[in-house]
Amino acid sequence: MRVRKPAVAGYFYESEREELLQQIDWAVKHELGPKALQMPKLGAEALGGVAPHAGYMYSGPVAAWLYSYLAGFGKPDAFVVVGPNHYGIGAPVAIMKSGVWETPLGRLEIDEELAGLIASHYKELEDDFYAFAKEHSLEVQMPFIQYYFGDVKIVPITIWRQTLSTSRELGVAIARALREYGRRVYVIASSDFNHYEPHDVTTRKDEMAISKILKLDEASLFEVASKFDISICGLGPIGVLIVVAKELGYLNATLLKHATSGDTSGYREETVGYASILFYR
Repeated sequence: MRVRKPAVAGYFYESEREELLQQIDWAVKHELGPKALQMPKLGAEALGGVAPHAGYMYSGPVAAWLYSYLAGFGKPDAFVVVGPNHYGIGAPVAIMKSGVWETPLGRLEIDEELAGLIASHYKELEDDFYAFAKEHSLEVQMPFIQYYFGDVKIVPITIWRQTLSTSRELGVAIARALREYGRRVYVIASSDFNHYEPHDVTTRKDEMAISKILKLDEASLFEVASKFDISICGLGPIGVLIVVAKELGYLNATLLKHATSGDTSGYREETVGYASILFYR
């Protein structure tokens, strides 16, 4: 059995179980956090949403918003977690079709049925364990999933070929697979927003991009990011989520929380933007 070991435990988040539980608890209760483990439902059903993936001390309070809202809709059968490939290792679009992901909170098993369905609808999706070896964008979501939902199955997907056409093709494939799978699945697009500019610049650039996401307009999102040099690392994953949402009729997107690393760290000269955005119907 393939076991994906933690790559950034002790760096992006605490490496010991108790300390990690306390760190997520801190993120929830933080002044920028949701303050509650379960938020009231918006609409009837949730599809998932966008969550950041920096170190928990920076983006944890913002990430907690999405998971607290999803918790209000109940526990799913599986999570599909789509993140950028920061390191360019492995396949352009990669999936793990079997195995487990290990974190300090235990193991999450891959949903082989759902992973197989997604792969069957998108031939360029390669089963590539090595694409995930160092990648933190998916890893930092896993302890949040475990903290809020316990033992639940996952399907990890990572993308370094972040083009509009890739987002659309993969989004359609995931939507088809979810229809066939027929059970409740949450889709997470793991992404930070603008990188390494002053707080005010990052905030302004992020707001331009977020406005396109809330309109479910993946083409305009790619366009505005290019035109205004908005360094969103998970542009492709967000595009995927928007396409899945439109294919399956989840036509509402709400910004739950937006902040920068300047808000959490106090250092506002070079900041990274973070947003939690819920998709529902």
